[in-house]
Order: sequence, then C-alpha cells, then structure tokens
Amino acid sequence: MTTAPTPYLHLPGTAREALDFYAGVFGGDVVAYTLEEFNRTDGPPEAIAHGELGGGPVALCVADATGDQPAFRSEGMMLSLLGTADPATLRQWFTALSEGGEVVDELQRRPWGASDGRVIDRFGLLWLIGFEGEEPT
Repeated sequence: MTTAPTPYLHLPGTAREALDFYAGVFGGDVVAYTLEEFNRTDGPPEAIAHGELGGGPVALCVADATGDQPAFRSEGMMLSLLGTADPATLRQWFTALSEGGEVVDELQRRPWGASDGRVIDRFGLLWLIGFEGEEPT
C-alpha cells in the first residue's frame, strides 16, 4: 500500500516512451495496458490506457490522452527528491532527467550548505533534486 501521492500523467501519445524513460532513470517495474486490452475504442488500440512504474524509489502512473482529454502540462508545481537517496544517485538522476529536457538550475552547492538543482524532463515534469551536507569524495 502506497501512502504518498503518486503522479498520474496523461501524455500526448508518449506514455510508453515515458514509462521506459522513467524506468531507465529510477529502475523499478513497468506494467502497461493498452486501450485494446481494456476494450476501449476512444483511441488507437495500441495507446496506453494505464501504465505504472513501481517497485523502485519513484512511483508514477501514465496514460495516453484520448478523445477530448487534455495532455499533461504543468506550471507552478515540482516534484521533490530532496534527500531521497545518496548524493551520487541523486546526481545520476539529475543528469538522466536532463537528457532531452532542460536544466533550470544546475545541481550545485548552496551558501547554506545544501546542494540542489532543478530540471524539467522531456515530458514536462519539473524536478527538484538535492541533498544536505558534504558529498563523499
């Protein structure tokens, strides 16, 4: 049972690509069901009706937007991964999420002693990634 909110994105025909991308970044298990498997006829049969990434450090769900359902876009929200893994892993995630995306603020040491940065990934999610204290050398 998950006690934290799980983002659920409706994407413009890129749900399968997103699942593969996020599994490559965070690890975990991908499960995906097509519209055809759900006996839905409101889009292409191979479109993703429901997909999820689970069993890893980040959980999320995605589906392909169908019919008049709007595709995901976000303003004024970010997903925080502050202190959720060791510094080396957080740096790897930051680099991987930036591939095909946009670095808003490099992951760097701040005057108050923490390190953080922000990146918008190729699917439009804004991530805040960082950690407290010194990195092991």
